[in-house]
Amino acid sequence: MGLMQQFKKILAGQHWGVHPDDHKRPVADLPARSIPTPPRVHLPLAQHVGAPARPVVLVGQQVRKGELIAAAQGRISAPVHASVSGTIVRIGEIPAPHMSGLPVQAISIVPDDEQQWCAAEVPERPYELPPEEIAARVAAAGIVGLGGATFPAAVKLDLGHRSGIDTLIVNGSECEPYLSCDDRLMRDGADGIVSGIRLMLAATGASQALVGVEDNKPEAIAALTAAAARFAHIRICPVPARYPMGSDRQLIIELTGREVPSDCRAADVGVIVHNVGTAHAVHEAICLGRPLISRLLTLNGGSCPNPGNYRVPLGTLVSDLVAFTGGTGPGFARAVMGGPMMGIRLPHLEVPIVKGTSGILLLDQHEAREQAQENCIRCGSCVRACPMGLLPLEMSGQIRVGNLDASVGLGLTDCIACGCCAYVCPSHIPLVQYFQHAKGALAAREREKLRGEAAAKLARARQERLAREAREKAEAAARRKAEREAAARTAPTPQAAEHTV
Repeated sequence: MGLMQQFKKILAGQHWGVHPDDHKRPVADLPARSIPTPPRVHLPLAQHVGAPARPVVLVGQQVRKGELIAAAQGRISAPVHASVSGTIVRIGEIPAPHMSGLPVQAISIVPDDEQQWCAAEVPERPYELPPEEIAARVAAAGIVGLGGATFPAAVKLDLGHRSGIDTLIVNGSECEPYLSCDDRLMRDGADGIVSGIRLMLAATGASQALVGVEDNKPEAIAALTAAAARFAHIRICPVPARYPMGSDRQLIIELTGREVPSDCRAADVGVIVHNVGTAHAVHEAICLGRPLISRLLTLNGGSCPNPGNYRVPLGTLVSDLVAFTGGTGPGFARAVMGGPMMGIRLPHLEVPIVKGTSGILLLDQHEAREQAQENCIRCGSCVRACPMGLLPLEMSGQIRVGNLDASVGLGLTDCIACGCCAYVCPSHIPLVQYFQHAKGALAAREREKLRGEAAAKLARARQERLAREAREKAEAAARRKAEREAAARTAPTPQAAEHTV
């Protein structure tokens, strides 16, 4: 049975995915709160997929909230704006919000007391703007995918308009355990989300929008349904609460029945997917003239004394957020940025909140416990749980013996690293770590191949240049020799010169 047939069979039976304890409800029901202005913000230049932004400010310069401080470089990039008003005090390296803790370039700002916004330009009829202008304004606002992918939103909008998209899917499933910021945003900001959807429909040329929300979020479904009641082309679609329903491919097939081949994009089947947070950010950028400088995120976990959903300025250190909410409780063991299934373990709390930060989890010792790996019992649980219809056990076996190409043949590149296989494994085999290692090794091999090809190309170019230069020198020498011979033939002989005299 081929991989696609296997995928169809699993999806048809609705056996894929897992149902971890979500730890959402008490936190989702609390009102969203805003934290006060932090003592300093550190805004990384790379908070998105693509080329990092380029600073356009100097140390000592005064800036206002929303002011451009780093411009996009190239088509796949996004600008960065000041999340507070104040003084630029440093442009340099800070620890990255990543488990490696490696340094990244960032712009640091010390806030002032005024916290004034920069001037904003708001169109009179935003929903009548041309598609290219909507995309341009979204790009200028620095909006990226707020579901975690952080791909520049304007690029996807422009792609949708050029690719004949007929359906816009808006992802409100939020299937990761512990996280509820999208749920809270859908409850409180439904009108803004629907406004953003209307703008994205105009930008992409899609004829309909399908908003997928897991059926364990009835308040969010009710709020969005009321906000979209006047727009027949915007449908709110409850979907089963199952992890990872928030994956683009799962949501597309659930809502449209269309399958995205492994070597294709969603746009190739007439669909484009955006997060509800992205839709709300598009509304704020175009209808209010405000770029992306803050986000709603979930603070949760067994060692969090005041869990909730907080509106946080970008660049705020995790340590400042934690301090404002009461610090870490007893038994604190680990901090995670994102959800527990696909989030990033943080080396410490001195890292900034960035555009893709959907949550900060302060896990206690019970939640963070790691169990010893045992031998595989070939129960097949990982196969049943995989949402992509893959064979995790077989892939990991090939990876362990170094046969990376065989793992690719088994579908490694289709793995979305959701962690379902490792979650259900009774032997506690770190399957996702094997897959991430293999993907990294394959990427390194590809980079080495590209470097080798580039070096060979340079060597060929050098040989061709040397041959060309040698040929040109020989031709020039031949021309000079011919010119000398011609001059000698035409010069008067001594006898002719005496006769002339």
